[in-house]
Amino acid sequence: MEISCFSGVLRVSVSLCLALFLSTGVAGEWSGHVALEMRGFMHDGVVSSQDQANLSLSALPEYYHEWNNGNDTFTFTPFIRIDSDDSERSHADIRELKWTHVGNDWELDLGISKVYWGVTESQHLVDIINQTDLVENLDGEDKLGQPMARLSLVRNWGIVDLFVLPGFRERTFPGKNGRLRTTPYVETDLTQYEHHQKDDHIDWAFRWSHSLDIWDIGLSHFSGTGREPILLPALNSDGSLVLSPFYEQIDQTGLDIQATIDSWLLKLEMISKKGISDRYTALTTGFEYTLYGLFETSHDLGLIAEYLYDDRADDATTLFEDDLFVGARWTWNDSNDTDFIAGIIQDSDSSERLFRLEGSRRLDNGLKLNVESQFFSNFSKSSRFAGFRQEDFIQVELAWYF
Repeated sequence: MEISCFSGVLRVSVSLCLALFLSTGVAGEWSGHVALEMRGFMHDGVVSSQDQANLSLSALPEYYHEWNNGNDTFTFTPFIRIDSDDSERSHADIRELKWTHVGNDWELDLGISKVYWGVTESQHLVDIINQTDLVENLDGEDKLGQPMARLSLVRNWGIVDLFVLPGFRERTFPGKNGRLRTTPYVETDLTQYEHHQKDDHIDWAFRWSHSLDIWDIGLSHFSGTGREPILLPALNSDGSLVLSPFYEQIDQTGLDIQATIDSWLLKLEMISKKGISDRYTALTTGFEYTLYGLFETSHDLGLIAEYLYDDRADDATTLFEDDLFVGARWTWNDSNDTDFIAGIIQDSDSSERLFRLEGSRRLDNGLKLNVESQFFSNFSKSSRFAGFRQEDFIQVELAWYF
């Protein structure tokens, strides 16, 4: 099992958090969940060593403590997963280990934390602070903890967040025997960096956000080691063809806007990014319209449509260079918090499409049932993402919350 190592700067931050916490001498509260996940695939893998079913166990506890009338808090959120088949998916991480102090018109975070930016459903272009934990899920929702110092300044013309980000985190990838991987697979032992400081490079970022009438606006900039690696063909120690992650230095400016007009949410995320190659622009824009009290029940139905564009066209490193996403979010508004979301992403230049379904429902005794399925349709052997053509799966997770 791989347990991430941290830089000297991070160890100083952790020591500071622990010292501040211990100085209070007051016990806090534990919460979180433990989950059993079962994932079954519809087809054989691209290599014979891949199984059609796997089982894993995960835990995400959280310790929270506050003092000084709630102006100071300490949060510790570790994560661990043990997977039956993929050694790369068996991993541990610290999602959060931070001290937060709240002043009259400012807030300071020190330690390891998670930050989310963005408004769209199908992809999160502007969300760049935390690295993606790709072995957890393809959707990019799961993130590794990021060492940081964040200062938030609250003004009547908006909130300014300033970030110093030491200790770069490499993206996780499924191993040779794992499912939902590229073909050939990614060999993280061959990771390369553009900058000579490698994962010790200190990144920085800022974001201005403001709410004005119906508008919620965010403007951000990030400078440092890009979170999405370029995957280069290479040979491993056995002489087999693999993909080597290469992390370049980038500058990315992002804009996210959401307008709330009665039952409508109008959304836009846009980035301009410059790395080793030419600067490019990508955007996701669309709407969500909610039908409240559907058929005179407590149920709400949200109808979603988004357009995904990347001006690199066929040179884009993602699936989404000229695509349309349509979906629906069904919320029961019951005591069990039942909800479902389903959607299809259709490529405008080919017949490739991606279908995804997620649902959850709370059960008795702190249990919660989560279901998820994903289907890859018409991905040919010549496609850049041909490795996913046999990766249709259904996943069931039973989580116990405490």
